[in-house]
Amino acid sequence: MSFCAVAYCMASENKILQEIAWLRSFTSLPILIKGVLTAEDARKAVEVGLDGVIVSNHGARQLDYAPVAISVLEEVVKAVAGAVPVLFDGGIRRGTDIFKALSLGAKAVMVGRPVVYGLAAKGEYGVRRVVQMLKDELELTMALAGCPSVNDISRNHVSTPHDRLRSFM
Repeated sequence: MSFCAVAYCMASENKILQEIAWLRSFTSLPILIKGVLTAEDARKAVEVGLDGVIVSNHGARQLDYAPVAISVLEEVVKAVAGAVPVLFDGGIRRGTDIFKALSLGAKAVMVGRPVVYGLAAKGEYGVRRVVQMLKDELELTMALAGCPSVNDISRNHVSTPHDRLRSFM
């Protein structure tokens, strides 16, 4: 069960719709929902007029047995069918992780822990260094995959446990 599903169980759907309308009354800025782990929650987010979804989980700290976010990313992307952007947040540690998320349909990724580590170790310089390292690793991965630009990254560049194994012989 996703975080959003838990929220739906804890409050009536009508209350959530009221809260989204209340948020809208304060701002014209885009409103995205974080913690989406199912196609159903993604579709509901589109139906209520949210501007995007963020695929993420809260791990064993809050939701024991929640799925790994990367394992549901593609399902969520398919569910929204381009109606809103899908961002990914969860376990981004290297440029290859960014490449995988983009390959599975994320429009952007969010990075937390590595940036915090950089900040703790070296302040602003540490944050800049972490971001530069992620950028360099992503560019290297793109080059190795034959992708001159981010727009060239596609689903064909990654395999998941859901894919059938193909023989290369």
